[in-house]
Order: sequence, then structure tokens, then C-alpha cells
Amino acid sequence: MAEEKSEGQRLEERLLMRPKNIGEIDETLLDEAKVFCEGYKKFLSYKTEREVVENVVPLLKKKGYGEFQLGRMYAAGEKFYMNNRDKALVMVTLGRRPVADGLRIGVSHIDSPRLDLKPNPLFEETDMAYLKTHYYGGIKKYQWAAIPLSLHGVISLADGKSVKVRLGEDEWDPVFCVTDLLPHLAMNQMKKPASDAIEGEQLNILVGCWPFKDDAVSGKVKLNIMNLLFEKYKITEKDFLSAELCAVPAFKPVDVGLDRSMIGAYGQDDSACAFASLMAETDCEEPEFTTVTVFADKEETGSDGNTGMRSFFFRDFLEDFVSAYGLQARHVLKRSFCLSCDVNAAIDPAFGDVFEKSNCSFLNRGPVVSKYTGSRGKYSTNDASAETMGFIRKVLDDAGIPWQVGELGKVDIGGGGTIASDISLHNLDTVDIGVPVLSMHSPFEVTSKTDVYLLYKAVHAFYCCLKERN
Repeated sequence: MAEEKSEGQRLEERLLMRPKNIGEIDETLLDEAKVFCEGYKKFLSYKTEREVVENVVPLLKKKGYGEFQLGRMYAAGEKFYMNNRDKALVMVTLGRRPVADGLRIGVSHIDSPRLDLKPNPLFEETDMAYLKTHYYGGIKKYQWAAIPLSLHGVISLADGKSVKVRLGEDEWDPVFCVTDLLPHLAMNQMKKPASDAIEGEQLNILVGCWPFKDDAVSGKVKLNIMNLLFEKYKITEKDFLSAELCAVPAFKPVDVGLDRSMIGAYGQDDSACAFASLMAETDCEEPEFTTVTVFADKEETGSDGNTGMRSFFFRDFLEDFVSAYGLQARHVLKRSFCLSCDVNAAIDPAFGDVFEKSNCSFLNRGPVVSKYTGSRGKYSTNDASAETMGFIRKVLDDAGIPWQVGELGKVDIGGGGTIASDISLHNLDTVDIGVPVLSMHSPFEVTSKTDVYLLYKAVHAFYCCLKERN
């Protein structure tokens, strides 16, 4: 016979939260997550914003999405998309309710920290050829030395044609690297702060050391590399001036842990959220409210530019879309709700002193809802209202989805922001939701498979819910 619970135990169950590892709640969930994350691992192979859009658009077409048509009134269940310069994307499924009742919006970013090539990148030094880089986004520069890198991007030629570059990913491709100093000679280097151990101008990518056989020319190694590039891509050195090329880790997405419960890969910030949102969007057949899923560029550098969330592309699209129904975007946005789908930092016991344990996110406890991000005094943040938090809480609880809340570290340690602050500028109720990540912004980030899977279920529940916003 079970022992009767004390009054305190009953009160504890009723009044206090007792967060648990998902495996303690549902031991079968990992098997479902593993199946779901096989698709996610394929998605992780799209390592730049261009590659994401290039591969997602054909998927959308197979799912019945057509290109957005200005002035057209769509029927419930119809699906369409808008491609912004092959670097940002908007996907829509029309709901049963009138557009005037508001939209269910999910926004993720599809860029990740990397090494961009400079406009004049190729040079030769000590009989070796290198490509100069300018790092993109917040990185620890020392993490990018002595790892295999691949080259990705597009080159716009003088005749208007474009050449795509993806080198270092296939089995027989060569890879590239930034070299580092051997420990035997690194006494002075290792006395420097970690931020200065590798300087930005030292992030040069080694691409060759074999000379072109002609004693009449100088820079024989550089010439040989340029000749190889010409043979493969029909480009000259001047074509670098009109190119977008970058180096990213050549690592393949892999399972992590003896239990295969985690994924290790480059670019999970923010591919985890983008994939979950994409799957939620395409799986919504005829939602109550119209769903709008946005993939944005340039988040890692401040969301500037005409493909970032600070541009007008999102607002302009909404104006074009809702004008067919005799509406103005600002009136629709005021009645809408947005999930800013971005990751948060999972607590790491190796660096536990920077986390406040009662207000941080844990791996394998479900998606993390962040009321605010920003830094120190809540600068540069969207601070979701109580009503906004109450709405998403209701959606997740009603769907039976385990979730958690989290800040980005202790108050005075640092912090960071998301595109939520840019989205909420449209007078749009917005809250951050994502997955906890270990080693964020490193070349090899780690996430929990069940967190990624439950984020998909969370966004899908949000898209399909019948509940109106508060």
C-alpha cells in the first residue's frame, strides 16, 4: 500500500515546478526524435543562406507551394512563397479565418558565423598560396584554426552569368585550413588573451603550395592556384571582386553520445529552428489562422542589408499580400503573433560560473522560451509582455509539450540578441523560442535531438492552434 503523501508534498506538487529531463517524462520520445532528425541532419548540409533557399524552394514546390502572385486572393489551405534575392524566404499557408483576424508568424535566420573571403583574397607568401578572410558574425577566432574548411558561395561574372562554388564537402574534394602555431614556439602566443591568440588578419586559408612550371613568371604558386580555378570555374582573379565566397567547417553532421541522443554539427544556430519551422509550416494543411514562416539573412551581423530583418522586405511583402483583401499590414500585424525562433545557450557544467541555474536552459528539457535576451540592462531586446508569455504558455501546455524558460547567462556577464527586437518594431507581439545549444557559435555545436523534435511540435501547435491571442 502506497504511503500517503504529507500536506507539504501535496503542496509541493501543486505549487512548485519540478523540471525534468525529457527521458524521465517519455522514454519513447527519443526514438521519434531520431527519425525526425535524420531529415534535420540533411538540412544541416546546407551551410549558407543561399544553399538553404536553393534547396528549400524545390521542396516547397513539391509540397504544393506556388510563387506569390501580387493582387491574388488565396483560398483557405493554399500555399505560396516569396524568394528574396535567393538569400531570404517567406512561406505562407492561408488559414480558414479571414486574414484580418491576424497571422501566426514564425521567423528564423539561415546565416551562421563563418569566414568570408575578402574582395582581393588570393596571395602568395613563402611559396604557399592563401585566401584572405574577414570573419562574419561573433566567433572565437582561435576555434577556426587547424580544422578542415570548405568553400561555398557564388561568383558573378562580367557577362552576367553566375558560378556556384561548393568545394570541400564531397568525399574526394580537397579541403582547406587556417594554420596555427606549434606549441613549441607558441610561448608568447599562449600568454595573450584568447581573443588575441589568433588575430583576424591571421585567418588566412591555405589553398596550395605547388608552383606553376614557368621560370619567367613570379608568384608561381598563386598562378598555379588561379589556373586551377580557371580550369574548374572559368574565373580570373578579377572575378573575386564580384563574388560572395566563404569558408565554413567541412564537418558532416553526426550523432553525439553513446545513446545517439545529440547532434554535433556546424550552423545549428539557427538551422535547428529553421528546420523545425519549415517542417511545421509544410505540415499545416489548413490552419485556423494564416501561417507565415520567414527565413531571414544577416542576423549574425545585426540583421542589416536588404535580406535582413531590418530591411522592409518582410513588411513590403505583407503589404502586398494583405492589400488584395482590402487590408493594411499594420492593422493585421497588430492582431498577429510571432515566434522569433532562435537558439539559446544550454548550461555547460564546465563553465557553470557564467550561468544562473534557476534561469537558464538545459539540454534535453524541451524548447526554451526566452522572455527577453539583450545584455545587462536589457539593452537591444524584445521583452515579451505577460500576456504574450501567457499565450505561448497556454499553447504549449494545451499541446502537452515540455518546455522551459531561459536567459542568456548571468546579468552582468554578457548576453546577446535575436531578431525579436527587429520583428517587434512592427507593433507585433513577439517572443523567442528555440533549442538550447552547447558550444554555440563554434565550428561544432551540439543540440539534443528531442529538443529539436519538440521545437517542431511546438511551432506546429502554435501554427495550428485555435486560440486567439490575448
